[in-house]
Amino acid sequence: MDILNALVVFLNFVFIPAAAYGAQLALGALGVTLIYGILRFSNFAHGDTMAFGTGIVILLTWGLQSLGISAGPLPTALIALPLGIALTALLVLGTDRAVYKFYRRQKAAPIILVMASVGVMFVMNGLTRILIGVDEIRFDDGARFLIAVRDFREMTGLEEGLALRSTQALTVGVALIVMIALFWFLNRTKSGKAMRAYSDNEDLALLSGIDPERVVRLTWIIAAALATIAGTLYGLDKSFKAFNYFQILLPIFAAAIVGGLGNPLGAIAGGFLVAFSEVAVTYPWVKVVGYLAPWYEPGGLMQLLGTEYKFAVSFVILIVVLLFKPTGLFRGKSV
Repeated sequence: MDILNALVVFLNFVFIPAAAYGAQLALGALGVTLIYGILRFSNFAHGDTMAFGTGIVILLTWGLQSLGISAGPLPTALIALPLGIALTALLVLGTDRAVYKFYRRQKAAPIILVMASVGVMFVMNGLTRILIGVDEIRFDDGARFLIAVRDFREMTGLEEGLALRSTQALTVGVALIVMIALFWFLNRTKSGKAMRAYSDNEDLALLSGIDPERVVRLTWIIAAALATIAGTLYGLDKSFKAFNYFQILLPIFAAAIVGGLGNPLGAIAGGFLVAFSEVAVTYPWVKVVGYLAPWYEPGGLMQLLGTEYKFAVSFVILIVVLLFKPTGLFRGKSV
C-alpha cells in the first residue's frame, strides 16, 4: 500500500503537472523552431504572441459567456479558439509586412532580425496589457476535475488521493492532436513539403518554383496558431497574466534548443525534458521517500531547489546544451 501511495503522490505532483506543462512547452517550442527553421531567426516575440492570442481568446470567451453560449463540460475558450487564432495570425502577418519583410529583402544578418523581434516583443507586450490588463485572470469554466481526490480515495481505499484536472487532460489531448496534424501537414501536403524544401535549401526551392512569400505567410500562420493554442492551454491550466508569458519564453527556447533548433520532433522531446526537469528538481520528495522508506527520517523537504528557481533549471539546461551539443539531441541547426 505504501508503494501505491508513493506512486499516487508522484503522479499527483510530478508526472501529471509535468506532462501538461511539457505539452504546453512543446507547442510553444514548435512555433519557435518552425520560424527558426524556415525564416532563419530566433523570434523573441513568440512568448508575447502567445500572450496576445490568449488575451483575444479570453475576450471572445467572455463575449460568448455573456450570450449564454458554453461548451458544456469543456471550457468555453475552445469555441473561441479558432477566431482567436485567426485574429492573432492577422497580427503576425501584419507585423511581418511592417517589420520583417524589409530585412528579408535587404538580406540582413539573422542577428538584425533577432533584435527586430525584441522590439516587436515589447510592442506586443504593451498591446496585450492595454487589451486585457495586467491582473491575473482565470477563465477555465466547465468541469473542474475528471478525477477528484475524495472519489479516488473512496474507490481505492488509499491514504493518498489522485486529482486529475480537466484542463490537464485537455492540454495533453489537444497538444497530441495538434502535433499529429502538424506532422501530417508537413509530410503529406504540397504546402508542407514546400515549407520543408524551403527550409532545407532556399536557393534550390526557389529554382523549383516555390513561392517564398507563400511559404513565409504559411509559416507565420502556423506559428500564430501554435502560439495561441499553447498560450490558451497554459492559461487554462494555470491562469492568465501577461508577464508570465514573457517568463515562459526561456523554457520554450530551452526546449527548442535542447531538442535541436529547427527540428520539430526535437522541439516536442525538448519540451517534455525541460518540463520534467523543472518539476522534478523543484518538488519536495520527502513525502514520496516517507512512503518508500518509512524508517528514514530526512532532515528537510528533500527539495533540490525552491519553486522560485524553476526557470534557473531551464537556464542551466540551455547553457549545458549550448556548450556541449549546440545542435541538440535531434541534430537541429547549430545556434
